[in-house]
This record gives sequence, C-alpha cells and structure tokens, in this order.
Amino acid sequence: MSAVKHAVKVTIGTEEFTVRSELPPDYTRKVAAYFDEAFGRIRESLPTVEAHKAAILAGLAITDELFQARQGDTDQADQLRQLGESLARILPPARRGGPVSGPQLILGD
Repeated sequence: MSAVKHAVKVTIGTEEFTVRSELPPDYTRKVAAYFDEAFGRIRESLPTVEAHKAAILAGLAITDELFQARQGDTDQADQLRQLGESLARILPPARRGGPVSGPQLILGD
C-alpha cells in the first residue's frame, strides 16, 4: 500500500504546475517557492535566456548550495573531531571515556 499523494498547485515563474507528492503540501510549497526564487534571480540577471535554460541554471545554483552546505557539515565534523582529540590529550586517561588499562591513580584536590 502506498502513502497518500497530495496534489499541490505551485507557480514557477509564470507557469502553474500541479505537483503530486507524498510529502506534506506546505513542504512542497516551500520547496517550489525556493526554486522559484532561484529561477527568478536567474531570469532577472539573464533576461534573454530561455525559460528552460534558466530553470537548468537555477537547478545548478541550488545544487551548488547543497554541495557547499554538505562541505560545511564535513568541515564542522572534522573540527569537532579534532577538538575532541585535543581534549582527550589533556584529560587524565581515566577521564577520557575510553577503556582504561590497569589501575589508575587520580589525584584529587
């Protein structure tokens, strides 16, 4: 049994489309609005470009945003990993959260 599909009317440029999706209608509208904004920026900066080419350029611009965001996530994960390694080096072995080999003497205050 498949999920319920919603029919949502959206406008891209001057064209109206009906999008059928299992996703919530509000989400579909937000996605379409985001694409429409990118499409509009392309049309504004390149007014003589044909609509289908502007749509391709908008898709490429959004894909670039996605790739840059993913790279940013990877960079942040690397920074967190490095920070964790730095903290582990300054903590006593028993406080590092990893396995402790043999008896440990921890001096208190």
